[in-house]
Amino acid sequence: MLRVRCLRGGSRGAEAAHYIGSRLRGAFTGWVQRTFQSTQAAAASQNTCAADDKAPSPVPKDCLVCSYNEWDPLEEVIVGRAENACVPPFSVEVKANTYEKYWGFYQKFGGHSFPKDHLKKAIAEIEEMCNILKGEGVIVKRPDPIDWSVKYKTPDFESTGMYAAMPRDILLVVGNEIIEAPMAWRARFFEYRAYRRLIKDYFNSGAKWTTAPKPTMADELYDQNYPIDSVEDRHKLAAQGKFVTTEFEPCFDAADFIRAGRDIFVQRSQVTNHMGIEWMRRHLAPDYRVHIISFKDPNPMHIDATFNIIGPGLVLSNPDRPCHQIELFKKAGWTVIQPPVPLIPDDHPLWMSSKWLSMNVLMLDEKRVMVDANETSIQKMFEKLGISTIKVNIRHANSLGGGFHCWTCDIRRRGTLQSYFD
Repeated sequence: MLRVRCLRGGSRGAEAAHYIGSRLRGAFTGWVQRTFQSTQAAAASQNTCAADDKAPSPVPKDCLVCSYNEWDPLEEVIVGRAENACVPPFSVEVKANTYEKYWGFYQKFGGHSFPKDHLKKAIAEIEEMCNILKGEGVIVKRPDPIDWSVKYKTPDFESTGMYAAMPRDILLVVGNEIIEAPMAWRARFFEYRAYRRLIKDYFNSGAKWTTAPKPTMADELYDQNYPIDSVEDRHKLAAQGKFVTTEFEPCFDAADFIRAGRDIFVQRSQVTNHMGIEWMRRHLAPDYRVHIISFKDPNPMHIDATFNIIGPGLVLSNPDRPCHQIELFKKAGWTVIQPPVPLIPDDHPLWMSSKWLSMNVLMLDEKRVMVDANETSIQKMFEKLGISTIKVNIRHANSLGGGFHCWTCDIRRRGTLQSYFD
């Protein structure tokens, strides 16, 4: 059994707590201090993670939902849709998560469709991906098509929608529970509607269904004066524990969490705040333990193109975004692999993502991985590890903001709950 000393928080834990404390007033100040006291103490003293012997309730016999990690044999998956995808309006939270060379694109096309020809190719790629998954014996489910160009208004904001392309962003499966993430972009406020038919079916099969507290997404959730003119500015601010999302209310995207049995790892990012992480920690305790990890470059919107756990004792760690807590994994006997530099051309549009989607792979089991057909370097890496590659081309789909892991949410994997860090 692998063993690791798990720290709660990272090298910026104290800075993050100080920042949050300055943002909250009155009763919230004491709450933050109490909430993050254990995180800071753990980082300082390197205490081991406390384990609880209580086991989760067994999954109902006929339940269609059961997944504990990222690598057990995949049996059923949700694959997103690119149909009707719209460019989100250029709001402060969108600006904070995108590269400056694309800001003009958002300002011009926000609220309207992504380029039609590009979208058509992306749709065809994802259809082929679904066919290949079915050929590998995986049941594929799809969200409902919705007109995302419709403008909506709440008491706090108005926006158009975006898409239902990335189920990984909004849904997190932990055991037999489906958790709907509250999200952080106003353009994604009603994205859950595309998945409700599926989730009701899973609920009727015996799955647990939890919707995290829906944020108001009022102006107070965002630093309206977040001072960024470039990616470099964003790096400096994030290194200081300053993000565009405040601690006004919980928010998180499900794709900022990565699962390894009883232990779930998360990053504080532009779309996931500490209140959101704390909500998840309390919700999943005591059966699961949520650990904050941090990176040299916290700019990416989600964790899975930075840190992707692909097997028991096996993790892909982005060399451009090293993990501050990586020694914990190494000391536990984990193999830490740095994937090769991506081969995607510089002129290929990546409106909401980086080239490192090459490592955003989907494990069908410990010995099979779905990988980009164009990324021959990472294919060779997997083959050296004894992992067979299932090659699929989703270059145009990449432009919408995700790789194979993002475009999917595994609903059922054949396996049991285990602890890989005790």
